[in-house]
Amino acid sequence: MRLIGLAVVLAVGLTLTSLSAEGQQPGKVYRVGILTHQRAPLVEEAGLRRMRELGYVEGRNLVLEWRYSEGNNERFADLAAELVRLNVDLILTLGNPAAQAAKKATNTIPIVMATSGSPDRVGLVASLARPGGNVTGMAIDTGPEIAGKMLQLLKEVAPTISRVATLVSGEPAGWFEKSGAPVKEVDTAGKGLGLTLTPIVARGPDDFAGALAAIVRGRAEALFVTSSGPVYFNRRLIFEFAAKQRLPAVYAGREYVEDGGLMSYGFNYNDVILRALVYVDKILKGAKPADLPVEQPTKFELVINLKTAKALGLTIPQSVLLRADQVIQ
Repeated sequence: MRLIGLAVVLAVGLTLTSLSAEGQQPGKVYRVGILTHQRAPLVEEAGLRRMRELGYVEGRNLVLEWRYSEGNNERFADLAAELVRLNVDLILTLGNPAAQAAKKATNTIPIVMATSGSPDRVGLVASLARPGGNVTGMAIDTGPEIAGKMLQLLKEVAPTISRVATLVSGEPAGWFEKSGAPVKEVDTAGKGLGLTLTPIVARGPDDFAGALAAIVRGRAEALFVTSSGPVYFNRRLIFEFAAKQRLPAVYAGREYVEDGGLMSYGFNYNDVILRALVYVDKILKGAKPADLPVEQPTKFELVINLKTAKALGLTIPQSVLLRADQVIQ
């Protein structure tokens, strides 16, 4: 699922500090493991400063065990096992691969998904309403219809396109099968728009050059880019490729557009992280993950980069611009 930018890591660091002191056990040191893709030292330091201001002092009543995959999903298994050996009180995960690794590593330590794509579809929870087991948290989409909305926007911006390459990493979001093929609902949405979707899968962090070459061979006219750690790590390569090939592209998160992508439609990371950490608070106070329904975001943002559009020779329709939450000049 979607790559996680600096704002997400900051939100995690900052909001953990607001866990209510009234529910804490006297003298208890809470050890929280965090499984994510990328390290951001300056942001983490800022978060720790804010935590001290709010009364959480790492080493006194809070220990944050950060574990980073550096864009390699295969590392999550070892990192999750390490957190289990440390007997952390809770594991907070960002992205499906991290959550899946944590779930495989333990069925007793509570796991809170800060960002998970279609967790019921990929086996992380039994259902959104009744997650069961030791996993709960936030689903970052409302199902495949979000992918359909992204395709619709892509068609509105580039009405002549018919062949769209869907770029996914080795652990695709719930909108796609393991093979990278779009699920039935997404495929149907594409056909309804007159689009043929061609799945392109980067199996590992070093496979993106080959994946992009496959897009050229397939003569794609546009890109649909899902969000994941490996995708985020290779975003510059993807942006440069899209610019060189003059391909309009839609992404699943605003951070891609802020860095140079054409447009995105997706959830607000800060809102979702803040809600996920309410789960952390409740569980540290004694709530059971199985009793806490998975929440879905209620706000989705359309962000457009006009500079990139101009470079691609695209004129964004006024009807699309008026619906945008942010237009980057």
